[in-house]
Amino acid sequence: MWVKHFSPFVQGKKMDRSSDEIYMRRAMALAEKGKGFVNPNPLVGAVIVKNDEVIAEGWHEYFGGSHAERNAIKNIENSGKDWTVAGSTMYVTLEPCCHHGKTPPCTEAIIEKGVARVVVGLTDPNPKVAGKGIEQLRKAGLEVVTGVCQEEIKQQNRVFLKYITTQRPWVVMKTAMTLDGKIATGNGDSKWVSGEKSRYRVQAMRAEYMGVMVGIGTVRQDNPMLNVRMIEGARQPIRIIADSRASIPPDSQVCQTAAKQATFIAHTDMAEAEQLESLHKLGVETILCEQIWKKEGKGEQVNLNDLMLKLGVRGIDSILLEGGGELNFSFLEQHLVDEVVAFIAPKYIGGRDAKTPVEGCGWERMADAMTLKDVSVERIGEDIVVHGYPHLSGYCN
Repeated sequence: MWVKHFSPFVQGKKMDRSSDEIYMRRAMALAEKGKGFVNPNPLVGAVIVKNDEVIAEGWHEYFGGSHAERNAIKNIENSGKDWTVAGSTMYVTLEPCCHHGKTPPCTEAIIEKGVARVVVGLTDPNPKVAGKGIEQLRKAGLEVVTGVCQEEIKQQNRVFLKYITTQRPWVVMKTAMTLDGKIATGNGDSKWVSGEKSRYRVQAMRAEYMGVMVGIGTVRQDNPMLNVRMIEGARQPIRIIADSRASIPPDSQVCQTAAKQATFIAHTDMAEAEQLESLHKLGVETILCEQIWKKEGKGEQVNLNDLMLKLGVRGIDSILLEGGGELNFSFLEQHLVDEVVAFIAPKYIGGRDAKTPVEGCGWERMADAMTLKDVSVERIGEDIVVHGYPHLSGYCN
């Protein structure tokens, strides 16, 4: 094939590792632009370099749209400049696809345009790719370098990596509390625990993940909309409510707006058919789940493991969990939380009856407490944000 005649050398010398890392980090920055738009696809960025000059960039912009590699090539062709891809090096954060899906294989375009060298950050674990894209490029005579910034790219695509290998969503538990560990006053007033900058961050998180989830208790107490309000052009998340008897009030905000913003009620066979029918008429989708009994003997609840599987089948790759103490504890107890983001406001409100972020029956020994790893602390306005991963999450690094 004619592309074999192009050298993988740039200006007479091979690109060194430090240059590869610089361009790969640029590709990672481009990939970030797809957050909240490409799910359940991965975040991917691409940079094309020739004669030590970046001649084009691209990223996967939205689900169903062209992939990063094809966008970068297209941007050269639409630039109006006398540039050609032939003989260039392409940096791409994820292995180029080699199969027909919603778009044609990227490997075909890379080979046809005469790219000489491809630097790949991470091999795609998707069984349809899984090294076959790299193999195609090498068989066509291209030099392929792999593993550049691999660990950082794994972290960037942790949602995709879990979903593509398990078909279960990545779960981020978000909490907001005062210094004395309260999420609301004793009479239930919770507006607002955290500051405005923290609330904006939460809105950005809702836009980033496919679903936002609460329990029926939160709906009854706060009647939330669970939408993105502060970010123009953001995709609205799918609202998921755990409600074993589907007892949610039809006049709640989430039900009344279900025709405009997707809303799922996860219930058990304890739900009455008449209530389910009334929800369907409002545009609510109901998901029948297995049930389990609470340890405290307070009745049945949705089997969250079963729910995660059913949400994964529906293409939901990620959930922002904004539940109350009972639901949060259930997720933690069943090892379903992959990531924790805890906002702490510099306030005290006291109150023996004031709710806390995690309740349930708890763990009986301090040694059994759920602990976090890879913990980081950030200041947002007057608030502090603690971020980490439960020890049993195997996808954070």
